[in-house]
Amino acid sequence: MDTAPRPTTGDLVFKEAAESDVDALVALIEAAYRGDEQGGWTTEADLLRGQRTDPQGVLDVIKAPDSLLIGVERDGDVVACFQLEHRGDAAYFGMFAVRPDLQGAGLGKVIIAEAERIARGTWDAREMQMTVISVRDDLIAWYERRGYRRTGRMTPFPYGDERFGIPQRDDLQFELLVKALDVTP
Repeated sequence: MDTAPRPTTGDLVFKEAAESDVDALVALIEAAYRGDEQGGWTTEADLLRGQRTDPQGVLDVIKAPDSLLIGVERDGDVVACFQLEHRGDAAYFGMFAVRPDLQGAGLGKVIIAEAERIARGTWDAREMQMTVISVRDDLIAWYERRGYRRTGRMTPFPYGDERFGIPQRDDLQFELLVKALDVTP
């Protein structure tokens, strides 16, 4: 039985990230992807060690043209974030992180739906794209339940570039997932 509290959209505030948000966003992203002490199911700590991002990387996303980094707040605390990047008729969805102690309560569903709405409204995007480490079966299944489909299109993991983490396996690659976005309001 799922007894976790369900979020309502009224208690979430979505705002474009600013330079003053960088430290809080880095801490959130690191906890969601590399942390294992709080029990979040999205951690990649078994696949990658080291950092997931750093202040400069987050700042670069904030300042990039055709890119939005959205912080999601509840009661003044940053609880999630995501990046959208305009790519022609598509929007790329990345840097998605939910605070580990809030994972599994339905927050991710609300956030991804809002990201899709923003991509349609801001850029008239007809497709959402993302890349996921191909061995992350549980995470890919979660996205598939949200309407994303696997394409089989792979790109190599950047082995040797520790800005993206230190791989613990030699078979990592990214798979492109896509979802057609309904363009009618």
